[in-house]
Amino acid sequence: MSRTVIRGGLVVTASDEIHADVLIEDGRIVALAASGTPAAEAWTAERTIDATGKYVIPGGVDAHTHMELPFGGTFASDSFETGTRAAAWGGTTTIVDFAVQSVGHSLREGLDAWNAKADGQCAIDYAFHMIVSDVNNETLKEMDLLVEEGVTSFKQFMAYPGVFYSDDGQILRAMQRSAENGGLIMMHAENGIAIDVLVEQALARGETDPRYHGEVRKALLEAEATHRAIKLAQVAGAPLYVVHVSAQEAVAELARARDEGLNVFGETCPQYLFLSTDNLAEPDFEGAKYVCSTPLRPREHQAALWRGLRTNDLQVVSTDHCPFCFVGQKELGRGDFSKIPNGLPGVENRMDLLHQAVVDGHISRRRWIEIACATPARMFGLYPKKGTIAPGADADVVIYDPHAEQIISAETHHMNVDYSAYEGKRLTGRVETVLSRGEPVITEREFTGRAGHGVYTPRSTCQYLN
Repeated sequence: MSRTVIRGGLVVTASDEIHADVLIEDGRIVALAASGTPAAEAWTAERTIDATGKYVIPGGVDAHTHMELPFGGTFASDSFETGTRAAAWGGTTTIVDFAVQSVGHSLREGLDAWNAKADGQCAIDYAFHMIVSDVNNETLKEMDLLVEEGVTSFKQFMAYPGVFYSDDGQILRAMQRSAENGGLIMMHAENGIAIDVLVEQALARGETDPRYHGEVRKALLEAEATHRAIKLAQVAGAPLYVVHVSAQEAVAELARARDEGLNVFGETCPQYLFLSTDNLAEPDFEGAKYVCSTPLRPREHQAALWRGLRTNDLQVVSTDHCPFCFVGQKELGRGDFSKIPNGLPGVENRMDLLHQAVVDGHISRRRWIEIACATPARMFGLYPKKGTIAPGADADVVIYDPHAEQIISAETHHMNVDYSAYEGKRLTGRVETVLSRGEPVITEREFTGRAGHGVYTPRSTCQYLN
């Protein structure tokens, strides 16, 4: 039996802040006791971690990552090994990545392929959503089987015709199935058919620079698709989770649906909270670094996203981590913005950026933990094993120094990508030590984990459905 005690820190969860010591045994949290009390003082352990002056928080749950994703003739530059190591450096201890069904193939083939990529490679625990690219009778039956074995969420795309795109009829059929089997449909809500027309017209006018990526993927087309997805879900009687919400008009659609009592949920990402079309417009093709979909929006959209996080019209902040190197990958789109691989690196930065939002007064400490740890765990059937510090939970624990200062840079990050989307940004707060199931993965700013420590984690269904 291995025991660890964390002493003297401020334990912050989604519901509480308490000065408490934490006792860990065999990878699980077994007790909390107020610091300095006889109960806490009586604990003995092989390992004692002094958290005086620090926060003790649950490991982050990033419910939207794409390691090794094939896209646009290339692959995301982080492997499961490098990506999960970088996640650990940033205080994230669980990722939910996306297995991909290819058109003409089964869901099972896609899931098996992604399990093979991740198996034995991950530094932290992981799970999978399933991207459904080919809705047919066999696929629908497979959805039931996957839910039973712990793959309980399915992503569909209203964007990317010819790649991942599903039409309204396919979306409706998948939603009807999820209404029966308890699964959750995750939607990339952009009107891809209309966007393709605007892309073609922009290129014909000679508008080829990265900034036009944002101009053709209009906020109104995100709002329209969000509205349509909500109505299709309503027809099917199914819950809906809209990924990477970036536009204030789309937030308004979610807020309206939630006011009507619908099981509709929204996620945003740090890039939409901290970056804008100003970045896409950077000269000398530098804007290509910031090409992702949904795209970065004008700065005025940020206020609506922060407000949505405070009012709970947006519930989760994930990264949509999908890195492509500037040299050799983003450069594929020189002279044609539509050929720039879509995606940003961010799995290492999310917890720190959201702590900066606490420092800046956008959200409270508990809300930080709620949107980054507890709610994603509940949304995707991992709670209370993940996402909190409580007896019985996995000992996924971060010792966080709220006073340390850092400057984000590609020189010092651990993601396998040659730039940072937040280069030069000054932050207050930094991860010091990370435990994954009680094992130190980061020890006082040293990586002490290993590939293969992380295990595949089956999930139950969404815990928010009424």
